[in-house]
Amino acid sequence: MIEDKTPQRTSLSDLGEFGLIEHLTKNFEITQPSTLKGIGDDAAVLDFKDKKVVVSTDLLIEGVHFDLSYMPLKHLGYKAVVVNVSDIYAMNANPTQITVSVAVSNRFPLEALEELFEGITLAANEYNVDVIGGDTTSSQKGLIISITAIGEADGNEITYRNGAKSNDLLVVTGDIGGAYMGLQVLEREKQVFQVNPNNQPDLDGYAYLIERQLKPEARKDIRTLLHALEIQPTAMIDISDGLSSEIIHLCKQSGVGCNLYEDKLPLDPQLINTCEEFNLDSTTVAINGGEDYELLFTVSMDDFDKIKGNPNFTIIGHMTQESEGIHLITRADTKIQLKARGWNALQQE
Repeated sequence: MIEDKTPQRTSLSDLGEFGLIEHLTKNFEITQPSTLKGIGDDAAVLDFKDKKVVVSTDLLIEGVHFDLSYMPLKHLGYKAVVVNVSDIYAMNANPTQITVSVAVSNRFPLEALEELFEGITLAANEYNVDVIGGDTTSSQKGLIISITAIGEADGNEITYRNGAKSNDLLVVTGDIGGAYMGLQVLEREKQVFQVNPNNQPDLDGYAYLIERQLKPEARKDIRTLLHALEIQPTAMIDISDGLSSEIIHLCKQSGVGCNLYEDKLPLDPQLINTCEEFNLDSTTVAINGGEDYELLFTVSMDDFDKIKGNPNFTIIGHMTQESEGIHLITRADTKIQLKARGWNALQQE
């Protein structure tokens, strides 16, 4: 890609806060019937009639959650929406609106924010959510994005983390570990580039893994699929902090134990090859990686026939009595206690 050596750079102070909001939000369209009033008043107005409303918020901070040396702003805007609507899908609900708040330092010109909002707009269209408000302010250093997602569901459809029962099947969508390995590849290439800026990275063999990190997708298809299969999950969570962490959340909130089977973990071939190259254990990566935004849920054993053989789902274990504990059953048939070694937002860097 040929870099524009003289990119246009419009200072944010040229527009002022209200001019900036008007400029950045002009492409947002209202499509949800529940949105009575979006951007432009003191507050948005929503009407959900007899539906239950679910709300979730996420904060993304430069240097903690993303690195702009390899995360394009357009991808960042897209991903910021994805991580929030994924939480709504994890409640077995349908996202309908989001609010977007951004804090930026003066190193960001208007053009940079336009790119960020282009990604937000793309994701809002892809997931059919209305952008109905937010805030913009200045930051002492770096970029901070906070998105709140709002969704709706019938009361009997909403799935919490605390409904899993002993003998329920543990099911995951898609494949896991890819986002973490994508990050490892990008970090390696960043270090190579810092040593030799003329060295162009060759990322062809890692395209899937890098996409899992830079442009993940939330599983908007799963709610419809479960509905069509007449399956009501007993508990559900999205995989943002790593599979082991999420399993432990489900077990603790539901008061159950779990057996997770190593040989059942769904791993993409590109993940396995890249783990070998990096001398990493693919099982460790798969259960601790995080940021996959797949859905992890439990279903009654009665639903086994409905779910087996479906390419979207993998049965990776089953829930047990709480007294049995939470274990990984290895390929060698040994039991290892499962620990949460995934992402901890409060860990010291």
